[in-house]
Amino acid sequence: MPRIGPSDLHFIERSPTSPAALSSGIREVLNCSMSTKAKVESYNWETGEYRIVLQGTLDLDETKYQGK
Repeated sequence: MPRIGPSDLHFIERSPTSPAALSSGIREVLNCSMSTKAKVESYNWETGEYRIVLQGTLDLDETKYQGK
């Protein structure tokens, strides 16, 4: 599994990006996290626009990722 560190988080903010590329980046961050939660902050029924906030704690224990 690729190791994601705090300095790597900016890559998910690159814009424009395809939904598939964003999904892949978020999946990597979630997989390297010890805990996560999501909150739907808003949804516009007329336009379909939404805002989702992800919050988590990265697992900084590098020994888990050595040799993998």
